[in-house]
Amino acid sequence: MSSRMFKFGVAAASACVGSVVASWSIDRWNSPHVVNNAMQRPPKRKRTLPPRSEQIKSLMSGEEFDVLIIGGGATGAGCALDSVTRGLKTALVELDDFASGTSSRSTKLIHGGVRYLQKAILGLDLEQYRMVKEALQERATMLESAPHLTHPLPIMLPVYTWWQLPYYWVGIKAYDLVAGDRNVKSSYLLSKNDALELFPMLRGDKLCGAIVYYDGQQDDARMCLAVALTAARHGATVCNHVEVKELLRKDDGTGNKVLCGAKVKDHISGKEFTVKAKCIINATGPFTDSIRKMDDPTVKSICCPSSGVHIVLPGYYSPDQMGLLDPSTSDGRVIFFLPWQRQTIAGTTDLPCEITHNPVPTEDEIQFILSEIKNYLNKDVEVRRGDVLSAWSGIRPLVSDPNKDDTQSLARNHIVHVSPSHLITIAGGKWTTYRAMAEHTLDAAIKACNLKPERPDAVTSFLKIEGGQGWTPTMYIRLVQDFGLECEVAQHLAKSYGDRAFAVSKMASLTGKRWPIIGNRIHPEFPYIDAEIRYGVREYACTAVDMIARRLRLAFLNVQAAQEALPVIVDIMGEELQWSKEEKERQIKHATEFLANEMGHAVNRSSKEKIPIKLSKEEIQTYVKRFQLIDKDKKGYVSINDIRRALKSFGDGDVSGEQLHEILKEIDTNMNGQVELDEYLQMMSAIKTGDVAYSRFARMAELEEAKVEAANLKTKISVDRSGGGL
Repeated sequence: MSSRMFKFGVAAASACVGSVVASWSIDRWNSPHVVNNAMQRPPKRKRTLPPRSEQIKSLMSGEEFDVLIIGGGATGAGCALDSVTRGLKTALVELDDFASGTSSRSTKLIHGGVRYLQKAILGLDLEQYRMVKEALQERATMLESAPHLTHPLPIMLPVYTWWQLPYYWVGIKAYDLVAGDRNVKSSYLLSKNDALELFPMLRGDKLCGAIVYYDGQQDDARMCLAVALTAARHGATVCNHVEVKELLRKDDGTGNKVLCGAKVKDHISGKEFTVKAKCIINATGPFTDSIRKMDDPTVKSICCPSSGVHIVLPGYYSPDQMGLLDPSTSDGRVIFFLPWQRQTIAGTTDLPCEITHNPVPTEDEIQFILSEIKNYLNKDVEVRRGDVLSAWSGIRPLVSDPNKDDTQSLARNHIVHVSPSHLITIAGGKWTTYRAMAEHTLDAAIKACNLKPERPDAVTSFLKIEGGQGWTPTMYIRLVQDFGLECEVAQHLAKSYGDRAFAVSKMASLTGKRWPIIGNRIHPEFPYIDAEIRYGVREYACTAVDMIARRLRLAFLNVQAAQEALPVIVDIMGEELQWSKEEKERQIKHATEFLANEMGHAVNRSSKEKIPIKLSKEEIQTYVKRFQLIDKDKKGYVSINDIRRALKSFGDGDVSGEQLHEILKEIDTNMNGQVELDEYLQMMSAIKTGDVAYSRFARMAELEEAKVEAANLKTKISVDRSGGGL
């Protein structure tokens, strides 16, 4: 024991002293050069947001752009904003939608990486230290540039072994120290009682105490979208659903073939055309190699994709303003457990995977996360498979550095590579450092392609992102008072749109009620309103999936609620985009497939089918009786008409056809449009074991039984008629 404590003391002291010395010395080496304040001042926005049709027209105009960016994720959008604010004529094209890939499927954290700092200090790894320091600087910049979409989040690290308390405390304090004057808030130590007061769901037995540190949290998809919209307002041409089919070359006058543009296809109109550009930037994340091989089919692949699955649980699993970090899971990974938009996110896994546009979460990965969560929550919190509201998989694009001879080792940070034909590739990195990555990419592009920007240096660190300029923490009160919105809706609009919430509110329809005056919800459980659908179309949403996944975050928060809201969403989008009946049906079909495969609806359903029926004889008799009460015609199954008749008898006769189908679908596992007895028994068994949290069909059957029993009581022979009495 004394030997272990001696080693621990040496490691802790070394970490603390090393971080101080390294921070001081590296800051001196990397002190930023002074730039003229006039050069640093960001330009003012040039225009209102142009509609997508004008953006496409600009792409098709035949004019030559200085920079064409391929990829509309965080890095691509950041490159577009950096480029256009330097005064370069900029275009961006994205095959799918902005943030449709990894950028919308993150842990939602803005962080430097506590575990990376631990490795950097104990391993004396200077490169990893610089990566953490840069990320901590960029964390502060993100929190300042988009205050409506980001906020500081305290994260608790519970400690169950007494000697680990000082060890983790030193590490977390080093994290604060490396951030320097850009630190969010200082970390602090908690006793066992204080930790349980702040995180009452935490397992209390053997808990020695906890350490709380601060990182940032964001709405990742809307953050990426806001960066792209900011670039558009500054004059960039940004277009989603536009695919690059071919890269074009020309002779540069010295016999070398260099890139000069691309052939692209607009998937909304079906038109193909050519876009001319002096410089092309490849910012396609996991699909980096596909563009690199479009440039040169002989290059070696550098992307090593890794899958990370997250799940969403109900909000009662965590406090509203406190996250949790499990620093060492059963297989050595790190699990975060974070409050987000009134729900709880848990993740992530880390497994090698194939590159695909449609990554799918697996049951094994979901079960791994659930099993790890159980280790940290107390016995009152039953971690149930049925509480998984949605699940998604994101592909992390780890890369080997093509600038180095040894391309087998993975780069810990991002890499910028310039090919012989002047294709600029930016790959690797993390969400938090998107702005710095864009800055480094544009620096390389300007040098390689001899571009002539109005401003030689980036100004994005001083720039407010779309919605952030006029936002204040109490702005939502004005929305309530000026427009007559519900308080919850007003808070949501202020946090999602910032100062653009007023423009959204002006598009809201009257409710016909005394209060709220405007703002019809598209789903009763969430604060999303009709106006957001109309405004989302102006934010370049072209499909129902664009809307439910990235303009609203409904698909990520609750896949069942997203499915239920689809008809309303598609109807409103149809009005805005003049969709035919056939197009609406196609959109609903495509969105339903997306929810089933990529958001965990299908894996949730299949998990129910694998559950064995674990009911007692008495329970089975009860449920058979309830089933037969609904199946009044003794058909052996329950049809949608049986459900309608039962609901009508409870006074719910105005339930829509879509709602009836949703009730049927949640239990109709074999998808034949009717409920058999075995499906009902399996559902009740799943509810009993916790694999399913709730079923409206089961509740309806229970109410039907209670109604019949109440009616039977009224028809029993009275005491007087039976000859009894006093």
